[in-house]
Amino acid sequence: MVFLSWNRPTPQQQQSCIAKSGEFNYDSQYRGATSKHISELQGLAAAQGFHLNHARVLLGSGTHVFDKAKTALQSWSHFGLDWAFVDPKTPVEKGVKFCVCTKQLIPWLTMPLQVVYVDHTPRASFGFGSGTLGGHLLAGEERFSIELDEKNQVWYEILSLSKPDHILSRIAYPLVQMNQKHFAQQSAKAIVKHDNLSCP
Repeated sequence: MVFLSWNRPTPQQQQSCIAKSGEFNYDSQYRGATSKHISELQGLAAAQGFHLNHARVLLGSGTHVFDKAKTALQSWSHFGLDWAFVDPKTPVEKGVKFCVCTKQLIPWLTMPLQVVYVDHTPRASFGFGSGTLGGHLLAGEERFSIELDEKNQVWYEILSLSKPDHILSRIAYPLVQMNQKHFAQQSAKAIVKHDNLSCP
C-alpha cells in the first residue's frame, strides 16, 4: 500500500493514511534503537541490512539558541520545506501517529510514522525518535535531536536506521539515500531560518 496524491496532501488525506497504516513495519527488537549512539548501531546496521544516515550540524551557541532550536523541533520546523512537511500541530509525544509528506517529482507521498520515544534533559538536550508504520516505503527509525554541549555549542542531529520496505524503494534506493542526506542539510537550514539563528 502506497499513499500517493497529485496535490499537496490535505489533513483529511493524512488522517486517512494514518487510519490505514496499522502497526510498525519493523521488528520490535529494534524499537528505540536510534536512542543509542551511532557507534552502537554500526554493527547492527551491517548485520541486518539497515542503512545508517547521520548528520550533525552546528546551529550556534548559548541557551537562547538551544531554547529556540528545541521549540523549532517541537513545532516540526525542520520539515518546513517546499518539498516536505509534517503538520506543525502534531504533538511530539510518545505514541502519537503522524505523516511525513514529501514531493517526489510529480506525485506527493504520504508516509505514516509513530513517535517511539522522547528524550529531554532540561537545558542540555531534546530529541525524539519515530518509527515507520505499514504503508511507509521504508522500514526503520529516525531520531531528531538538539544538544547543548559542554562548550556551550548547540548541535542539530539526525540519525536514521532504515531499509526498503516496498518495491519502489528497493528500485530507487540510491535515490532514497541521496534524499536522506539532502534532507539533513535542508532541515538544518529550515530551523535556522525559522528561528533566525546564526548558523556558522
